[in-house]
Amino acid sequence: VQLQASGGGLVQAGGSLRLSCAASGDISSFNSMGWYRQRPGKQRELVATITSGGRTTYADSVKGRFTISRDNAKSAVSLQMNSLKPDDTAVYYCDAVLFMADGRVVAASGQGTLVTVSS
Repeated sequence: VQLQASGGGLVQAGGSLRLSCAASGDISSFNSMGWYRQRPGKQRELVATITSGGRTTYADSVKGRFTISRDNAKSAVSLQMNSLKPDDTAVYYCDAVLFMADGRVVAASGQGTLVTVSS
C-alpha cells in the first residue's frame, strides 16, 4: 500500500494551494483519509479528515479556509487551502485507514509534502 501526496510548494500569504493524495494497492475502499501537518518546532497535528461517507473534521485553525474532499472510487483525497497564512507553513502528510481486498484494515501514511507560505 502506498499513499502518494503531491501539490505542495511556495505561495504568498493570502494565496491558495491544493494538495492531493491517492492510495494505491489492492484496496477495496477506505474508512477515512486525512491530512496532518508538522510545523517547524511543533508536534504533528491534525488538519482535516474525511470519511468515505463524507463526514469531515477540521482543526479550528483552518476552518473556513481549507476544504477536504474525497474520491471514493480512486481512494483519493484532496485539500484545497485558501487564504494561506505564514503559520500554515509545514510539512503536510496524508494518512488513511484502508480496507484491503483480502479483508485487512491497514493504516497508512504517505511521505510529506512541504508547504511554505511567505509573508
